[in-house]
Amino acid sequence: MLKKIVGAALMSMAMPVMAAENIKDLPNPEINTGMPLMEAIAKRKTGREFSAKKIEDQDLSNILFAAWGVSHDDKRTIPTARNLQKMNVYAVFDEGIWLYDAKENNLAKVGEAKDVIPFIAKQDFVLQAPLTLIFTAVPDDKGYAQMHAGSAYQNVGLYCAAKGLNNVVRGMIDFDEIGKVLGLKDEKVIITQTIGWPYM
Repeated sequence: MLKKIVGAALMSMAMPVMAAENIKDLPNPEINTGMPLMEAIAKRKTGREFSAKKIEDQDLSNILFAAWGVSHDDKRTIPTARNLQKMNVYAVFDEGIWLYDAKENNLAKVGEAKDVIPFIAKQDFVLQAPLTLIFTAVPDDKGYAQMHAGSAYQNVGLYCAAKGLNNVVRGMIDFDEIGKVLGLKDEKVIITQTIGWPYM
């Protein structure tokens, strides 16, 4: 009996630790720094060359905030038609596939990067990049999902321009297989965006 009690106690102590391993807290996004908007717009460009340099957590937090953060009054950093806010952003990097939770400012691990890389890396340069975002949404007949994703990747592109990061929006992917890896049901993969530092 004592063994059972001790065993149960040990399991209950271990469970939060196991759960914590699947949650990555992000630093608060930096909202009072950066390049003037018009300068970032002028500098925004597509770049397909990436070094293996890691994107640190602060930049990751800033990128995700630009894409799909909560800014004020429970609003998003991008406009959404009818304020639907029906989109999700996944971040793929060496440590896995992670779903962004803007309200909690964290990432929840939903899979391993190796399981999705074959389907997002149809172009070789993607293999060198440290980060790919996957934008998903429930499709609709008005094209809202595509518009929302476009607003999100434009914000990310402007952040990258201001920070000196390369990025490229990519549709040369296996949409259906990515959806299967992510376990999507009603949602569909809309587009991806690959991000990383250029060679210095």
